[in-house]
Amino acid sequence: MSERLQPGDTAPAFTLPDADGNEVSLADHAGRKVIVYFYPAALTPGCTKQACDFTDNLELLADAGYDVIGISPDKPEKLAKFRDKESLKVTLLADPDKKVLEAYGAFGEKKLYGKTVVGVIRSTVVVGADGTVEHALYNVKATGHVAKIIRDLGI
Repeated sequence: MSERLQPGDTAPAFTLPDADGNEVSLADHAGRKVIVYFYPAALTPGCTKQACDFTDNLELLADAGYDVIGISPDKPEKLAKFRDKESLKVTLLADPDKKVLEAYGAFGEKKLYGKTVVGVIRSTVVVGADGTVEHALYNVKATGHVAKIIRDLGI
């Protein structure tokens, strides 16, 4: 079971392929705030809603100094299909080995329909411009989550 991050922790560094197979690192965003969100699977209803909400609010978030990165265990090919089908503008990264998901505490035991299963825990981590965790939210809802983040960040 991976440890959950806390505000003040140093955000774990990562480099993962995006939907087009290009390597993207957290370090590429140094000096900017980054909202890193973890979701179970591309092309599923909840994950689609969440990704569309981030896309719809991307300009607002960017104007406030935030970049948005979505990470799932999907392969880049599936992410490309997801992005194109839903006209997504957020950066989607593939973590099929689940190493980054685990480093961020977004993979482990969770309740699903009353049963305990192991899988991706829908989570959002806000990383400050200095690379430290400002907010770490776990077991978030797909619907309404982006609006809550915007409220919480005072945007």
